[in-house]
This record gives sequence, structure tokens and C-alpha cells, in this order.
Amino acid sequence: MKRPTRTRVAAASLAAALAAGLHSGAALAQAVNDYPTAVRADYVFGCMAANGSDAETLQKCACSVDHIAGILPYEAYVNAETVLRTVMVTGERVAAFRGSARHQEMVADLRRAQAEADMVCFQ
Repeated sequence: MKRPTRTRVAAASLAAALAAGLHSGAALAQAVNDYPTAVRADYVFGCMAANGSDAETLQKCACSVDHIAGILPYEAYVNAETVLRTVMVTGERVAAFRGSARHQEMVADLRRAQAEADMVCFQ
């Protein structure tokens, strides 16, 4: 059997490194795109209802949800949205959500991501 030359070893190493880089890049892209399409569409519809229904606003709202997705993992987004919807309910049952530092931090993380998205996409 022939012994591999340095060139072949280097080429094989480079190919493996490139493949690993592409794989991690794909994993990163998947992590950023883990928001389901329906959730992104719901965000854009709400954003457009608040900001206008023209093509420019559509682009800004789509940019906004994409930016938020780049900051917050989908699970964190869902948790914060759940807290926000829960605290809108009146009564004693939701008092624990309103007073919880953990829940307030979840919402604060979402609000910070939204504020950053607004600065990037709506300026």
C-alpha cells in the first residue's frame, strides 16, 4: 500500500475542516431559523397592524422578527410571550407571574431584543 504524501494529507485535512465548517455553519443557520413560519408570520401581522400595512412596513417587520430570532432562542421567545399573555389575564391566579423576578426577566429579555430590532430595522 502506498504511503500518503504530505500533499494528500494536507488536502484531506483541509477537506475535513471545510466540511466541519459547513456543518457548523448549517447548525448556526438552523439555530437562527428555529422559529416556525407561522410564528414569524404572526409576529409580522401584529407588527404591521401596529405600524402600517404597506410594503415598506412588511420589510421592516420581517427584519424585526429575523433580528429577534438572531438574539433569542425560540424557546425563550415562547416563554416570554406566554408570560406576557398570562399577565394580561385578571385575577389572583396570575399574581405569581406578575411578581416573579424570573418571569419579569424573561419579558425584559424579549423587550430588549425588540428594542434592538426596532433600532436596526425601523431607523
